[in-house]
Amino acid sequence: MTDSTDSFPPTTDRIFVQPLTAADFVFDAQVSAVFDDMANRSVPGYHEVITMSGRLLASFLENGDTICDLGCATGETILALSRQLQQRLPERRFDWLGLDSSQAMVEKARDKARLAQTDDCHFAVADIMDYDYPAYGAFILHYTLQFIRPMQRQALLTTLFRALKTGGILLLSEKVIVADRLFSREFIARHLEFKRNHGYSALEIAQKREALENVLVPFSIEENLTMLRQAGFAEAAVFYQWFNFASFIAVKGE
Repeated sequence: MTDSTDSFPPTTDRIFVQPLTAADFVFDAQVSAVFDDMANRSVPGYHEVITMSGRLLASFLENGDTICDLGCATGETILALSRQLQQRLPERRFDWLGLDSSQAMVEKARDKARLAQTDDCHFAVADIMDYDYPAYGAFILHYTLQFIRPMQRQALLTTLFRALKTGGILLLSEKVIVADRLFSREFIARHLEFKRNHGYSALEIAQKREALENVLVPFSIEENLTMLRQAGFAEAAVFYQWFNFASFIAVKGE
């Protein structure tokens, strides 16, 4: 008899399709193999945020700037942004660096960069909380800060602010919480509906939520904006929101 999962390609997220023993979510080789599919089916506006990020970067970056993506996963974000900015700003040259603590993620990102035959995107295994950041034109923190321990987030944002050149930007995307209980329930329901519409079963959704419970700790929009301003960013704003997901831009002023 053929297993029911055999009809799915190996890059399709089927990690939680069978009952599993409870365990925290880990960005290991199993997750890296299906991460792109997982992100597309779990994070509303995933590619739209990347496109919008490219437009913002095009407005603020200068020729020769380096852009650092923290928690780069499989490199999908900076590879897409590199292509986008080459098309929008062919006269400018940028360098892209992706950092991730997962060896499996970085190896997949490097494979994708080789396949794309790009020479401006580089990836390194690193702890983003303990990395020697030189001067950068931009930092990208899409769906990464939420996995950092809450008490450490302010210190990381302050470090990134100091490493940014004047006029540089930080782009941040997060799952967020809503204080109002009515809206919180409604927004969560819309996210569950989104995942069901993208093929996840009730069991998959429940098991992944349990695995992430102690790993992904969301803040509110207001808390994220407060952290950005306390880090030193005088200007910070939301540039995209989908129910309980939000994206922010912060600019380092004079």
